[in-house]
Amino acid sequence: MDNPVLVDVTRGNLTESLHRGCVAISDASGNIVCSIGDVDAKVFPRSAIKALQAIPLVESGAADALDLSDAELALACASHSGEEVHASSAKVMLMKAGLTEDDLECGPQWPQRMEDAAKLILTDETPTGLHNNCSGKHAGFLGLAKVMGVDTRGYVEPGHPVQREVRLVMEQLTGATLSEDVCGTDGCSIPTYASPLTGLARAFASFGTGEGLEPLRAEAAERIYNACINEPYMVAGADRFCTKVMEGFRGRVLVKTGAEGVFCGSVPELGFGIALKCDDGATRAAEVIMATILEAVLELNEEEAALLDSLVNPPILTRRGVQAGHMKPTDELLSALKTALP
Repeated sequence: MDNPVLVDVTRGNLTESLHRGCVAISDASGNIVCSIGDVDAKVFPRSAIKALQAIPLVESGAADALDLSDAELALACASHSGEEVHASSAKVMLMKAGLTEDDLECGPQWPQRMEDAAKLILTDETPTGLHNNCSGKHAGFLGLAKVMGVDTRGYVEPGHPVQREVRLVMEQLTGATLSEDVCGTDGCSIPTYASPLTGLARAFASFGTGEGLEPLRAEAAERIYNACINEPYMVAGADRFCTKVMEGFRGRVLVKTGAEGVFCGSVPELGFGIALKCDDGATRAAEVIMATILEAVLELNEEEAALLDSLVNPPILTRRGVQAGHMKPTDELLSALKTALP
C-alpha cells in the first residue's frame, strides 16, 4: 500500500514537495491507539532506539560499576552533534572502563556544526571516533563488555555477547523476532534490525511507563528515561529537535530521532509510545510529524504550545534568512490524529 502524504512543503503559494509516511501510537499492552499507513511493514529503526539499546548497560549493573552519571547515560542514548562536551564525555566514559578512543569501532565523523569542525581545523586536528554521533552508545557497549568480562574487540558484530544482549532486549520489548534476514548494518557499524512500527511503539510505551516489565528492567528504563530528560543537551545538542523538545517539556516526553526519517518517543502521562517513519528518509518531515503528534495528544501550556507551533510549521528560509515557504502537516495527518485520539 502507498502510505499517505503527511507533510506538505510549500514555496510561495505552491506545494513544492510532499512527504509520505506512517505512524503507530500504542499503549504498553500493544493496543494501537492510532495507526496511519502501513505500520506493519518492517523498518530499520536506526538510532531512534538507542534508549532501548542502553537497557543492558543499566540492567546488568554495568552502569553502576562504571559510576556513569546521568549525562553519560544520556550520551549512551545520543545521536549527538560532535560538540566538545559530547566528545570529552565519551572519552571519560571510556576511561572509566579502562579504555581509550582507539577501542571505538564506530569510525570518525566530523562534528555537525561548522563552529565545532572549525575548532578541529584551527588546531590542525582531524575528527576521531569520539566525534562520531554514536560515540556515547559505543562507549556504553564497550563498558558493558568490560564489566561482562568479554573481549571488547568486535563488539559491533551481531554475534558478540554485547550485541546478543541488546538484540534479546529488543525482541522482548517489541515482540518481534530479530533474525539474520532482517539484519542490516547501521552507519556506525552495529547491527540494526528491521521491525514493524507497532512493535516499536509498544516498546516505547513500556519503556516510558514500566508497564509489563520485570522490576529490574522497569528500574533500568526509568533511570535511562530520567537521564535523558535531565540531560537533553547530551542526547543531541545545540538547536536540535530532540534537545529542544525534551528541554521544553521538562520530563513529560522523551523523543529520539533516527536516520532515514525514523522517530520514536514515549509519553508516560498518557501511557503512549510513538513510532513513525518518513518514506523518503527526510528528517525534516519526521520532525514535523512528531511535533504534530505531540500537539495532538498533549494538553499544552502557553510555552509548550509556542514551542510546538514553531516545530509543526517550520519556515523554509533563503540563504539571507527570508521566509520563502513553510512545512506543514497535511489535513490527512491532522484528521487521522483527531479521529483516533480521545
